[in-house]
Amino acid sequence: MALFLLKRFASFVVTLAFASLVVFAVLDLLPGNAAQVMLGESATPESVEALSKKLGLDRPAPQRYLAWLAGLATLDVGNSQSYDTPIVELVAQRLAVTVPLALLAMALSTVLALAAGVYAASRHNRAGDLGVMAASQLGIAVPSFWFGILLVMLFAVKLPWFPAGGFPGWTEDEGGGLWDGLQALVLPAVALAVVQAAILARITRSAVLDVLREDFVRTARAKGLSRRAVLWGHVLRNAMVPVVTVMGLQFANLVTGTIVVENVFSLPGLGRLIFQAIGNRDLPLVQNIVMLLAATVIAINFVVDVLYAVIDPRLKGRAA
Repeated sequence: MALFLLKRFASFVVTLAFASLVVFAVLDLLPGNAAQVMLGESATPESVEALSKKLGLDRPAPQRYLAWLAGLATLDVGNSQSYDTPIVELVAQRLAVTVPLALLAMALSTVLALAAGVYAASRHNRAGDLGVMAASQLGIAVPSFWFGILLVMLFAVKLPWFPAGGFPGWTEDEGGGLWDGLQALVLPAVALAVVQAAILARITRSAVLDVLREDFVRTARAKGLSRRAVLWGHVLRNAMVPVVTVMGLQFANLVTGTIVVENVFSLPGLGRLIFQAIGNRDLPLVQNIVMLLAATVIAINFVVDVLYAVIDPRLKGRAA
């Protein structure tokens, strides 16, 4: 197990280093002067030169790359040009909204998908199976932002159960509280979760159907175990490898895919921040947010690899 984890961690570090090089190179290779891009075409040469020196753009690219990596390691990557605030502090404030939103959406989608997928597989080619498949097809077809608008019209305007948008904060000092904050995240989380649950339910159904045809399932039934005990105690665990793979990809998509939903609900999260940073041409802020998102995706894949070994020890033996 130690060798397996060591190999996976080494792969994680190499991938992270490669991602940092790509993120730095993409913004560094933008045509023209980055300071000119940020200040606009009407900027004077003196202001462009001053910003170039401030950002260190007058130094060779390898020096700037190493300085950026050192800043990432010490959580000191400078200030946002548009907000005049340390980037780390700004991102941390926005993560306090985005991370709970993504976790809530992931929890909702996982519970719905596992229940629906197992239910559909246990009633293969019957009315329940066809109903789940039709509902999942509809969930995949409806975009999250459109579903979010429908939720606002129904549960915020017609039935004023939840706020239509905005975020009051997690503490009373910010004007809100834990319950107020959770209420503000319910509709956005549901909007994000529906598409993910629809995809995951179909994957779960297929994986469960494959396992149901295995010999050990017939043996378990022959021993007199109930249908429910076989499904939830034996079949689901063995069907989890493809399901966990998709869950890892989906969580990465949830974190990176909050840009549209956070704008629909006016949530001050990371997705809205990167949208505003691009509009303000705040390239240092964009660069560090993109790196954070890339690191998140790579870290999730690392966790998924470790979960493979926990769920199915045979995979650990093959990979070691």
